[in-house]
Amino acid sequence: MVNIGFLCLRSILCALNVVYMMLGVLLMGLAVWSRGFTLVVSVNIISGVLMVAVVLLLVSILGFVGTLKHHQILLFCYMVLLSFVFLFQFGVSCSCFAFNREQQERVLGRSWAGMSSDGRRSLEQRLDCCGLNNRTQNREFNLDASLCTAACKVRGRCFQCGDLILQHGGETLKILGGIGLFFSFSLILAVWLVLQYRNQKDPQFSAPSQIPLRTGPAGHSLTEE
Repeated sequence: MVNIGFLCLRSILCALNVVYMMLGVLLMGLAVWSRGFTLVVSVNIISGVLMVAVVLLLVSILGFVGTLKHHQILLFCYMVLLSFVFLFQFGVSCSCFAFNREQQERVLGRSWAGMSSDGRRSLEQRLDCCGLNNRTQNREFNLDASLCTAACKVRGRCFQCGDLILQHGGETLKILGGIGLFFSFSLILAVWLVLQYRNQKDPQFSAPSQIPLRTGPAGHSLTEE
C-alpha cells in the first residue's frame, strides 16, 4: 500500500505540474493578447496576470523536478511558493471580476483622451469603428467621426469604438478571472498532495538490504563474505 501510494502521488503531482505549465503559458498568451484592449482593461490587472503566469510556470517546473527526485528541500520550497501563488492569483482573479463597466468606461475615457489623432485613426481602422461614443452628442465625437478612415465609413454604417472596446474588454476580464479563479483552488489541493508526498518514503531506498547467511558447523549463522 505504501508503494502504491507513493507512485500514485508522484504521478498525480507530475500531471498537475504539467497542467500548471500549460496554464502559465495560456495565461501569458491571454495577457499579451489582452494588451490590445488596455484602453479599457487596467494595465495593473494585465501586469498582475502576466506576473502570475510567469511565476506559475517557473514554480511548476521546480515542482516537477522536485517530484521526480523526491527532493525534500525542493518540495518544501515548492509548497511555500505555491501558497504565495495561490494568494496572488486569487487576488488578481477577484480584481478581474470586481472591475465593473463603470470603471472600465472611466479608464476608456481617460485613455482615449490621451491618445493622439494618429493613434485614434489606427485603432478605428483596426476595430473597423468610428469615434468613442455619442451619448452626449459632444463635439469631439463629431470631429472623430469626420476624420475616421475605417472601412465601415465607406459602407455607411459604423459602430462606436467605445461599445466594441467595452465588449471585448469585458469578455477578456471574465476569461482571465474565470481561468485564474478556477485553477487557484486547485493550488490548495496541490499543496496538500505535496505535504503527503514529502512524508512518503521512496520504495527504492526504504527496503532494507538483505545479507545472505550460511550455517556454520555448530549451527551458528555466519555472514557470507
